[in-house]
Amino acid sequence: MAQGAAVAKPPPGRTRAPRRHGTGATPRRLPYLLIAPAVLLMLGFIAYPVLSVFYYSLQHHNPTKPWRNGFAGFDNFVTAFTDDPQFWSTLGFSFQWVAVEVVLQLLFGLALALLVNQTFVGRAMARALVFSPWAVSGVLTSVIWVLLYNSQTGIARYLADLGLGSYGTSWLSDTGTVFPAVVVAELWRGVPFFAILILADLQSIPKDLYEAAEVDGAGRLRQFLHITLPHLKDAIILSTLLRAVWEFNNVDLLYTLTGGGPAGETTTLPLRIASIAVDSHDFGYASALTSVAFVLLLFCSVIYLRLSKFGGEDK
Repeated sequence: MAQGAAVAKPPPGRTRAPRRHGTGATPRRLPYLLIAPAVLLMLGFIAYPVLSVFYYSLQHHNPTKPWRNGFAGFDNFVTAFTDDPQFWSTLGFSFQWVAVEVVLQLLFGLALALLVNQTFVGRAMARALVFSPWAVSGVLTSVIWVLLYNSQTGIARYLADLGLGSYGTSWLSDTGTVFPAVVVAELWRGVPFFAILILADLQSIPKDLYEAAEVDGAGRLRQFLHITLPHLKDAIILSTLLRAVWEFNNVDLLYTLTGGGPAGETTTLPLRIASIAVDSHDFGYASALTSVAFVLLLFCSVIYLRLSKFGGEDK
């Protein structure tokens, strides 16, 4: 054995731990440091406005009547639920508006997605035409439909020329036609949203599944029910939830077309809130109604996701 200092050996059954270079608290904190700017932006643009609304909902805050400003407690909420009949009527119309729009947009969007997913001459142009309304801003969409519904130069004028109505008919001023009119206008803007999402998911379905189904003798309807719909489940759940929230908060189209009229027939809760805040300057009561709408949307969204089992596997 060579002479020199004896080298200590680790006892049997134990190994020497590898030496770590450059380890410490910094690598563990690095992911948090990287996402910190995004978190700060979210706190600034989302959390702060939400908390401000909840704060003002507990206040009497009207810049035109500063002598009445101060802590109100739950007075604004009590007023909404007990002393404001327009709250219940606008809330009921909001749910009616959301239900009709989301269901119709889903059905038409699904039909369009299935159509443009087929192979045919001019498919690229057809897809562009189908999706183009979604690229138009809400204000421009409102202006387009204001012109189309104009009683002197719009659709009603041309139908009257064909003998299918009377001249000077205003669909937006008649309580019997105003709801279908605004529904059609919003369908034009909302259907492409469903078509885009559903088409993207349709293209991810393996073609082998349809080929195997044809070999087994399954027709188009059975393929749609047992292959297409199950694969579209998450896309449909997500798109309907997002669209329901957006439609509930819809203000621009209804405000531009009808202003909530005639006789309050098309006034949603957000439109009522905007009127109270902008016209009456009662920011405390408007904040209370906004808080109620926020809680309702949050509750309905959670229940919807739980019942639909979004992201879960079908058993």
